[in-house]
Amino acid sequence: MHVTTEVWLITIAVMTVVLAVDIFVIGRRPHEPSMKEAGIAIGVFSGLAILFGLGVWYVSGPRFAAEFFAGWLTEYSLSIDNLFIFVIIMANLRVPRKLQQFALMVGIVLALIFRGIFIALGAAAIERFSWIFFVFGGFLIWTAAKLYLDYRRPEHDEAEKVENAVMRWIKRVVPSTPEFHGTKLTIREAGKRLVTPMFFVIVALGSTDLLFALDSIPAIYGLTQEPFLVFTANVFALMGLRQLYFLIGGLLQRLVYLSVGLSIILAFIGVKLVLHAMHEYHLDEQLGFNGEIPIWVSLTFILVTLTVTTIASLLKSRRDELRAAHEA
Repeated sequence: MHVTTEVWLITIAVMTVVLAVDIFVIGRRPHEPSMKEAGIAIGVFSGLAILFGLGVWYVSGPRFAAEFFAGWLTEYSLSIDNLFIFVIIMANLRVPRKLQQFALMVGIVLALIFRGIFIALGAAAIERFSWIFFVFGGFLIWTAAKLYLDYRRPEHDEAEKVENAVMRWIKRVVPSTPEFHGTKLTIREAGKRLVTPMFFVIVALGSTDLLFALDSIPAIYGLTQEPFLVFTANVFALMGLRQLYFLIGGLLQRLVYLSVGLSIILAFIGVKLVLHAMHEYHLDEQLGFNGEIPIWVSLTFILVTLTVTTIASLLKSRRDELRAAHEA
């Protein structure tokens, strides 16, 4: 896929403008978006992603369009999973609802920064070292296993993810105030500079974004090695995430099998990366099979897994509600 410098610059400029409008214009006033506002925003952003994918199909053909859609769906699903942790962070740190939009806004900006860095590093590593696919593949398989095991752990263990090492260290060494002061990160009180709880919220979101970037970038490089598609799929996956947080609220708790579905997808992509690495070194030929998995197979697998996961989650949630109502 040949992408000129001009196309790169135009794409980055347009996406920057769209994100800037969402973050600094629509989201400049701390408030809880209405269902209508959130629904319209998500519909617009999803429509833009689909139009972009169709544009890729028109310009570069179905293969690269399929790579974009597979990458976008995977990254979007990982971003939704990220929202589970955001919900826990907001609850544990008792962030007022009207200030949660600001915190999410900053979290999304940090996610873009971290993913941009890892995209560049991943592209450079892939260009220089073919064996990096073995590393990426092994890491994704390990991540998939860990994600499934985390799903099997009791719910209260999720709170431990908020109190990571960075958070504990900062709370220990940085003077702070227990009260929120709007969106301010620091205040001056009795001649001393103190950090507010919002500062700890941003640190928690930022460190979470860093961990999720470590998972998401190898995952999408397992679906496409085109930096342009990796970049655009990640940006589109983060668009509307702030509104989605407020829109689906309780629905997040209904997607009980999302982590299981994601672990299956990540394991599949991990195996795909290992097979691709074997193909690069002609090891598959020596073993008598073709190690490359076509992109249409990957896209179909992701779509089917997400569909089954969603339906199964909603059915289980419905059964649990009916059982609880019957027992009451």
